[in-house]
Amino acid sequence: MKCRIIAILGTRPEAIKLAVVIQELRRRSEEFEVVIVHTGQHRTMLDQAMQLFKIKPDFDLDVMRPNQTLSSLTGRVVDTVENACRRSEPHVILVQGDTTTAFASALAAYYLQIPVAHVEAGLRSKDIYNPFPEEVNRRLVAVMSEIHFAPTALARDNLLEEGVPSQKIVVTGNTVVDTLRALADLPRSWQNTPLGGIPSDDCRLVLVTSHRRESWGAAQESMCLALKDLVERHPDIRVIYPVHMNPNVRSTVTSLLAGTERIHLTDPLDYLTFVSLLQRSFLVLTDSGGVQEEAPTFRKPVLVMRKVTERPEASQFGMAKIIGTSRDDIVSEAERLLNDREEYRDMSEGENPYGDGHGSERIVEAIARWYQKKTPLLEPDKEFKLPPKPHPRRRKDDFVEASGKATAAGKS
Repeated sequence: MKCRIIAILGTRPEAIKLAVVIQELRRRSEEFEVVIVHTGQHRTMLDQAMQLFKIKPDFDLDVMRPNQTLSSLTGRVVDTVENACRRSEPHVILVQGDTTTAFASALAAYYLQIPVAHVEAGLRSKDIYNPFPEEVNRRLVAVMSEIHFAPTALARDNLLEEGVPSQKIVVTGNTVVDTLRALADLPRSWQNTPLGGIPSDDCRLVLVTSHRRESWGAAQESMCLALKDLVERHPDIRVIYPVHMNPNVRSTVTSLLAGTERIHLTDPLDYLTFVSLLQRSFLVLTDSGGVQEEAPTFRKPVLVMRKVTERPEASQFGMAKIIGTSRDDIVSEAERLLNDREEYRDMSEGENPYGDGHGSERIVEAIARWYQKKTPLLEPDKEFKLPPKPHPRRRKDDFVEASGKATAAGKS
C-alpha cells in the first residue's frame, strides 16, 4: 500500500519550502500518494507560489475572515483540516515551519491520532514573544510531531534539549535552498512587475523587508527614519521596500517614506521577482526569518532588524548580524557595509549554512523508511552537514543582540 500523505500549505513560505518536497514525493509515485490542503491563510501570495510550482490543491479551506483574531483563525484551521483528514485518511500529515496553519493542522492531526511530520523543526529564539506567535507555534508543533525534520545541527540540538528522542530527528538542510537553486537561473525581467519603474543605473540596491508583529509601531517608525538617513547620506544607493499588505505596516511605512527620493515602496512581489531582486541587491535589511535563510545562497550580507533570531546560523558564520531596531544602530551597521569593502567581503563569503539543495530528498527518503518501519530514519552520513566556517576573523560583537547581551539562540 502506498503511503498517503496530506501536505498542508497556508502561506507563501510554506509553499516555497514544501513545493520541492511535494515534487520529490510525486517523483516517487509508486511509493506515495499526496493530497494537498490549502488553508488560504495568505490567499494571494500563496496562490502565486502554488501557480509557480504547478501545485493544485485537493482541498481549499478558505479560512480567512476580515479583522479576524489569532484564536478564531486557529479554530477554523483545526476544524477544516480535521474534516479534510477524515475524508482522506492519511498515514501522516506534513506541516512546515511555525505558522498558525502549521500549528492548528498539527493539533487537528493530533486529535485524530494521525502522525505529524514537521519540516523545519527545532528553530528556537528562547523568547515566546519574539517572534510572536511563531516561537510558540513551532514549540507546540514539536510536542505533537512523530518525525522532526531539523534543518541544521543546531535545530536538532534544540529538540534534544527538549527531550525529543534522537531517533525521531533527521537533519535535512532547509528546503528553501533546494527551491532557490531550482529558480536561480530562470530568466526574469522586471518589466510588468512592481519593480518596472525603478531606474536602471549604477546605484547599489538595498533590499528591505519588515512586517513582523513585534516591529509594528515605534520599531517600524525607527526603521523608516533610518532608511531616510541612509539615502540622504549615500547618494549612490536605492532602497527597495516591498511593503506587506497588512494595514498596520502600510500605514506607518507610507506615511513616513512615500515620496522620498531613492526609496521605492512597492506592492508585495511574486517570488520569482523577489528572488531576482535578492540576486541584484548589495545589502539586505530585514526582520523576516525566511530572508535570513535565502540571502546567504546569493552571498548577500544580512542585517537582522530584530532583538533575537531563531535562525542564528548565518550570524555564527559571519554572514548576518542581529542589530535591533534602533535608528542609530541601523544606520551605523548599514554604513559599515556600505563604506568598508573588507567588512562587506567578510560578510559575503562562504556557503549557505542552512542547506545544500538536497533537503527534500532527505525528507522523502526518511518518510519512506518511517513508513517501512526501518531504522534509522536516515543514515547519519546522509544527513546535512554544515559547511566549514569561512570567517576566522569575526568581530566579537557579531553574536550579541541589540541590548549587548548574548542572544538566547546564539548561546546554543
